[in-house]
Amino acid sequence: MDTLNIALVGNPNCGKTALFNRLTGSRQKVANYAGVTVERKAGELITVSGRHVRLLDLPGAYSLAATSPDEAVTRDICLGQRADERRPDLLVCVTDATNLRLHLRFVLEVKNLGVPMLLVLNMTDAAQRRGIRIDRARLEALLGIPVVETVAVRQDGVSALVERFDHSLPPAPVPLSPTADLHAEVRRLLAETVNMPTATATIDDAIDRWALHPVWGLVLLCVVMFLMFQAVFSWAAPVQDGIDTLISAAGDGLRAAMPAGALRSLAVDGVLVGAGSVIVFLPQILFLFLFILILEESGYLPRAAFLLDRLMVGAGLTGRSFIPLLSSFACAVPGIMATRTIQDPRDRLATILVAPLMTCSARLPVYTLLIGAFVPKQSVLGVFNLQGLLLFGLYLAGIAAALLVAYVMKWLQRDTTEHALLLELPSYRVPHVRDVAIGLYERARIFLRRVGTIILSLSVLLWFLSTFPGPPADAVGPAIDYSFAGRIGHVLEYVFAPIGFNWQICIALVPGLAAREVAVSALATVYALSAATDDAATQLSPLLTAQWSLATALSLLVWYVFAPQCVSTLAVIRRETGSWRIVALTAGYLFGLAYLGSLLTYQIARALS
Repeated sequence: MDTLNIALVGNPNCGKTALFNRLTGSRQKVANYAGVTVERKAGELITVSGRHVRLLDLPGAYSLAATSPDEAVTRDICLGQRADERRPDLLVCVTDATNLRLHLRFVLEVKNLGVPMLLVLNMTDAAQRRGIRIDRARLEALLGIPVVETVAVRQDGVSALVERFDHSLPPAPVPLSPTADLHAEVRRLLAETVNMPTATATIDDAIDRWALHPVWGLVLLCVVMFLMFQAVFSWAAPVQDGIDTLISAAGDGLRAAMPAGALRSLAVDGVLVGAGSVIVFLPQILFLFLFILILEESGYLPRAAFLLDRLMVGAGLTGRSFIPLLSSFACAVPGIMATRTIQDPRDRLATILVAPLMTCSARLPVYTLLIGAFVPKQSVLGVFNLQGLLLFGLYLAGIAAALLVAYVMKWLQRDTTEHALLLELPSYRVPHVRDVAIGLYERARIFLRRVGTIILSLSVLLWFLSTFPGPPADAVGPAIDYSFAGRIGHVLEYVFAPIGFNWQICIALVPGLAAREVAVSALATVYALSAATDDAATQLSPLLTAQWSLATALSLLVWYVFAPQCVSTLAVIRRETGSWRIVALTAGYLFGLAYLGSLLTYQIARALS
């Protein structure tokens, strides 16, 4: 039996991805379409009869008259116009049953393609709870296409859809007349098939009276963000301690099992200390993603964008910039890619330029290492964690810098125009454990893959550069001083001495260009090779506390707020803008801010100490 090639299409916030997760589970692959930075998400499933189905989760689109790269990819695949993707045998158009008025217009556009399709009424349980009654059979007859009801968050909520995949393909639908009004057709379909409750007030309205309030809504948003960063330190600490203990025990075991020499040094100082020093921060990264996924799944993120629109417009951005910038807290690469939903070129470019200032998860290991080493574990006002407060302050510093840079850009362009924000506010929904778990699994897999490839490779390379060539027979001081890395670090120290960086930090900054978190493994490797005893080699925080001043630690924290130490970010800026000039501008202003901020921080901290 041939593989059935199916594409899921639909407006954003229709539950399409939840449906995809339910149908495919862990049988998913994520990549980018050739030539564009648009994500390709494909999965597989086997029906009851044994039919093999390949499922594509296409980017959400409001219209096939594409105004963004996301919508262009969805349109081209539906029409079979991409050479790297086979035209779907069946289009499954997913809609939110609680909000058909907004979704049916897109359904009619898809129908006009003349490709076999079926319509999915998702979230039918939520529609029933609100008293919305949909005549499925009548809607099917009027549209001339099969209509299936699903509840993607339930285990048995997609059985009718999977059963439908075993049937023969429906005939291609008859397109609307070229003279037909789409809007009028939607009103007719709603009038004949949907019975709305007489009471229009819903639980969404009740929540939004507070969540969208111009004062209390902002207070709530600040509280949510503050709790998120407090949790990153407080909740993850026990798990981190457990991982740290395991890594230390593994190091002791390797030292006991292997004879002294270069091979043991590579295994312990290069591989275990280098990669293990980054793995220990996985719990904190996952807690950060946990909050972001919950906010996204609950339908709160578009409301946060609405709340912040006035503030962001004043700074030269737009409320639509909020979601890309929030995504940049996880990683600037998908955040920059998410700017494709911003239609205005000026707003999109401004968002791309300031996205690297958002504190991404790759900075978190550096922040955690330095805060843990130099900031005492004590409570403030008996409730808050001092380390969490400083972490929150670093995130705020990045946000403030982004708003300031965007304002300066707007002022330099003499642009006084304002762009209206049009957003669809999805219904609130309880995040489903399965979808959140799949999201966390994907993030953990991506992080560990980076540890196993980029970070491990660079750690081994740095170990080699820090070990060879060996010192001469009459050498005085640590052997690393005579290595390739030691010589590079001592040269760079002349440039970075005014901001308090020693040669070990200078060495760590170089591999950190590939990935920011590599700086932690680089420091661990350098100090492991410099340590006088094996015990000190696996205890990085005490070494930093003993050898660095507080001014140096604060200077490095400020450096990481601004510095563009991520080649991947610069590469995606080049792909999204098509301009090396923009890449150079971004790298230049970020390095300038980083050096100036670190210089002021270091000199002021020294003067006050």
